[in-house]
Order: sequence, then structure tokens, then C-alpha cells
Amino acid sequence: MVLTTHPLAQAPVVREIERTASVHLGRAWVASGFTDLNDRASHQCGLLHGDAFSVFAKLDASAEGHVQFGAELHGLNLLRQRAAVVTPAPVAAGVIDSSAGSLLLLEAVPEIPAEARSVNQWRSIGHALASLHQVHEERFGLEQFDGFFGPLRQDNRPVASNRWVDFYAERRLLPRLKSAVDSGHLPLELAAGVERLVTRLPALGGPETRPTLLHGDAQQNNFLTTATQAILLDAAPYFGHPEIDLALIDYFAPVPRVVFDAYAEVTPIDPGFRHRRELWRLFGYLAVITVDGASAFGRPFLDRIAQAVATYR
Repeated sequence: MVLTTHPLAQAPVVREIERTASVHLGRAWVASGFTDLNDRASHQCGLLHGDAFSVFAKLDASAEGHVQFGAELHGLNLLRQRAAVVTPAPVAAGVIDSSAGSLLLLEAVPEIPAEARSVNQWRSIGHALASLHQVHEERFGLEQFDGFFGPLRQDNRPVASNRWVDFYAERRLLPRLKSAVDSGHLPLELAAGVERLVTRLPALGGPETRPTLLHGDAQQNNFLTTATQAILLDAAPYFGHPEIDLALIDYFAPVPRVVFDAYAEVTPIDPGFRHRRELWRLFGYLAVITVDGASAFGRPFLDRIAQAVATYR
């Protein structure tokens, strides 16, 4: 294997991944190549290629890495068990501690990249998302475990009122608003505009909905497509408003209309969703400001927040 400067391609880490994959397969496995996928995730990640089997690896060197990756595995298990969707299989236990930090190891799948997807492959994403949204619970949130939105902790505890707009305010918007302000990247005047918007959520949130199983971080990079199906990954599930997932699927990059058409074949999309879309994206925008607000990638999200505040004034 040709080594690179990527931490997942360094010899000690590669050996630890090879040992884990060999136990998983019940035979010796050696990595023969590496593909850097850092541009597709908030963590350092990549593919280690080998004979007839490859491993997707994600690295977190922080003290919370093991906890975060454990929550990610719990989330994938929940989606797989409760809905008719496919998620990647973990390699061995799925999470190991390495010399570089915590590693999440999943069986790699032969994916069709976004730029090469057929209409049917885009449609498979809409169908998979609609399959999730056929699963319901009595309360908004998730009592079993908390999760992470990117690298940020996400509180899934239900709220006393069990109203969606209250859950969205207390567990999503206000925590992300605080983290964005604390980062120093969100102007206080804009933060005040978000606070005013929060007070108007009961009037802006549309019809009350049933608590619905969500992917939770349903931007399009968190769906792989094979020749025949969509595979869900990087989930941050809880029971919430289905429009959250619909709003996030194209908030980084556009997707073809057929994704929404395929979704609507299974479950309808309320006509008011178009007006509410930016409302449901707002917590994600604040997360970007928290993590990347000083970067060329993150700064444009200030304009998106300002536009949302102006739209719902």
C-alpha cells in the first residue's frame, strides 16, 4: 500500500484496521490502496481497498470520538431495525480505539457517485427516505440515546408539551444558536433575529404532525447508491417532523426533482413545505457557523441565516 499524509493511511493505523478486518472476515486481509474522502464528511475518512473487500474508516481524535461513533452505530441500527432501509455493515464491533484516535469501521459498498446516478438511483433515495417516514412513535425525540449532528452533541430528550415546535425550539434551534454565538462567528444582531424567530415558531411551523422516524442528517452525501438501492449512513435519528429530512437533503447541494417525486409516491409532501423549508434548515446553518464559521465554506451561511430571519419576520 502506498502511504500518504492522511492519518488513516499511516502504517500503525493501517495495521490496526487490517487486524480488525481480518478478525471480521475470519481470514487475513491486507489493505492495498487508499482513497481520501475527507471532502464528504465532517471527520477525516477514507476507503482502504483490499482483495474482494474494502473498509470505510472514519477517524475522531477527540475525547468524545468513541462516544460519537457509538451513537452513530446505534443510529444506523435503529434505522435498520425499525424501517425497511439498508445501512452499512460494521466491521467487527464497528468502533475501535487506535493510536490515532477512535475509528469507525464499516464494510465499503460499491457505490455509484452522485454525478453518475441514473434517474432510478436518485429515485431510490426518495423511496428510502419515505420508508423511514412510515415509522412513528408517540413522542418527539428519542428516549434511548442522544446523538450528534456532525461533531456537535444533539439532545434527543422529549419535551414536556410533546409539541413539535417546542421540541424544535428547545432541542434544536436554541442549542445551536447558543453554540453559534459561543463560537464568536455569529453577529449578535443576527442572533437576536433568530431569537425573535423562535418566538414565532407556533405560527410558522404549520400543521401539527405525528412524531416520525428521521434520518436526522439527511443531506445527500449521507446516502450512497448502488446499482439497485440507496444505503443510508451518518444518521442522527430521532422522531420529529418529516419535513426536516426533506429540507436537509439538498441544503448543501441540489438534488434532482425525481427524489421528491419518488418520495411523494409513498407519502405526500404538504404544499406548505416550500415555505417552511428554510425554517427547518436553520439549525443546520447554525451548526455550520459553530464548526466552520471562520472558513470560506462557512461564512456564506451567515447570509442564509439572515435571509431566513427576513423571510419569517
